[in-house]
Parts: sequence; C-alpha cells; structure tokens
Amino acid sequence: MTAVLVLEDGRVFPGEGFGAEGITTGEIVFNTSMTGYQEILTDPSYHRQIVAMTVPHVGNTGVNLEDPESAKVWVAGFVVRSLSPIVSNWRNRGDLASYLEVNGIIGISSVATRALVRHIRELGVMRAALAHGREAANIDRLVEMARSSPDMAGANLVDDVSVEAPYDWAEASDDAWYGDHRESVKRPLVVAYDYGIKRNILRMMTDRGLRVKVVPAWTPPADILSMEPAGLFLSNGPGDPAAVDYAIANVKSLLGQVPIFGICLGHQILALALGGETEKMRFGHRGGNQPVKHLASGEVEIASHNHGFAVSAESNLNGGEVTHLNLNDNTVAGLRHGKLRAFSVQYHPEASPGPHDSFYLFDEFVDALSAGRKK
Repeated sequence: MTAVLVLEDGRVFPGEGFGAEGITTGEIVFNTSMTGYQEILTDPSYHRQIVAMTVPHVGNTGVNLEDPESAKVWVAGFVVRSLSPIVSNWRNRGDLASYLEVNGIIGISSVATRALVRHIRELGVMRAALAHGREAANIDRLVEMARSSPDMAGANLVDDVSVEAPYDWAEASDDAWYGDHRESVKRPLVVAYDYGIKRNILRMMTDRGLRVKVVPAWTPPADILSMEPAGLFLSNGPGDPAAVDYAIANVKSLLGQVPIFGICLGHQILALALGGETEKMRFGHRGGNQPVKHLASGEVEIASHNHGFAVSAESNLNGGEVTHLNLNDNTVAGLRHGKLRAFSVQYHPEASPGPHDSFYLFDEFVDALSAGRKK
C-alpha cells in the first residue's frame, strides 16, 4: 500500500498511489460515466471534490490536447479501481499518471470502488482525505483532517473558479465529432456568466452562430446591459448555489430584460432568483447516463449530470414551471418561466462526456433570442 483514502466516518480504503504525492481533502463523490475522464478532471464543477470512477478500468486512452474543459485540473483527488498500464489512442499525448503528477493531483488505484460507492450511496457523500506517500500510514491524522475539512453545504466556490476578466469566445466544435453545426450568419451577442463554465458549452453556442462574451460571475447587471446582449447564459459551477448570493441578486435584476438560459449551477441560481429553494442531495447525480423526462413531449433523454444540489420540488417559482424530471428519483431537472423568457436544465446538454440527446436546448435558446429581437 502506497496510498489510502480515509472517510470522515473512519472507513479506510487502501490502494496504490499515482500522480502527485502528499495529502488532499475534499468531498468524496462518484461518477458513473464509462469514459471521458479527462473532461471530468478538468470540469470546474468538481472543485474541492475527490472523484471516484465506477468504471473499473481507467486511463487506457491516455490524455490529449483537445478534451480538457478548462485550463487546469480541478478535482481534489482521483480514485480508480484499475489504472491501465498501457496507453493507446490516436490523439494520445501522455499517460494519466503523468498528467496528474504535472498538475499536482493525487490519484489512487487498486481501490475497492464497488464497496466505496455502495458506502456513499447508503450513507451519503462525506468529507475525505487522500494521501500518497509517507503520510498514508498515519490513519488517525487523516481521519481528523477529513473531519475538519470544509463542508460543501454553504460553500461559495464560484469565487475560486470564475474568470477574472471578460473575454470573447470564438472556437467552434470539431466537425469530426458533431458534424458542421456552424452558421454562416453571425447572430447578436450572448453574455455568459462564468460560474465555472465548460468549454464545450461555449462551443455549442459558437456552432450556432452566436457571438459569446464570457464575464466574471460578479459582473453587475448594469455592465451586462451596457453590452446590449441578445441573451444571457448562466453556466455550471461548483459549491452550494444558495451561498452565491450576489449571483442570485444579479440574475433577479436581469429577469425579463433578456432571454436567459441556465445549465446546472446556472439552473439552480435561476430557480433561486425566481423565488425557489435548493437542497443538498444525498449523493447527487454524476455521470453520462441519467434518464430525464421532458414533461411536455413525454420523451426521455439520456443526459450527462454533475451536481450535488437540486432545486426543491416544493419551490414556488412565481409563475415558472417544471419542464423536466430525473426519472431515477423525480428530482427537478428543468424549468421555464414563459413571461420572463427564462429556462434552464439541471443536466449538461453539451455532454463532454455524455450523450447528445439534449443538443436541442441550444437551438431553443437561439430561437428565444430570435423571438426577442422580433419583439
């Protein structure tokens, strides 16, 4: 044993370390995606979380230059059952262990991940400490570190991940993956609040001809409106949505002035701005295989999720309505307010990783912008 994962309730999972050496703490969560580990590692929504993969074999495709969803690795630690000793892929530029080491992230393999996930499902997510190297032998200290680490409830982590200054985004998707979605006619500007935004969300909007400007999460509404945007996008991000009070207040001020589309944390912030409530889930939804029902059509989408909080089903949305439900537990997966021209989903229609069932939501946003211009 060269590494160990210790949970705040005292449960110990030994294994073999890879990546960086040292100690890290965070909330232990699990992801059920079969692939896409590089996108998971670089998703800012995983800030301050130790991610365990349920798929047993990880690392066989290595890492590349195209798949990162941000400029850095955000996970606090990475847990796998089996780390592939062989890397083979036409886009490969290195192996997973070296990638984590360069980015200062601790990994642990040879872990009984089935037992770990069952433990989390039964008792809920909890704080944990992960050690690789000499510190792995001091279990008592690691338990204390886990118990004294910050709790996710009440944590505003958006401040840690948001961009510091506005920037324009122009990169489109690779045609090899999605086909040629790009529009020849440039549409008006969309301003995107960066709560921890993923690159593929931006590509989805660029593909549809939208001009996109990304702004810091704390940008005042007056500054947004001075740009004369056709619409406003609320991004994904980490932490407790109720703790990001300035974001809720800003969105509340902007409701009804431009069409609004939110994803994940953006969905939760929109709900809070409408007067709803959010709650911490027992173990959340994280993976690329979650069933979501579109209530108006009755159709079921298989969608990518990454969230540990949800909009309360009892929320008063003051004229808003629930549009989608997660069929695993009937949690709110989408909402819409027709009069205020705002809609959002809890899941990730841009995938990365995940299925493409929900791309239509970006088209609906484009249609909302066109309707707003005609009005």
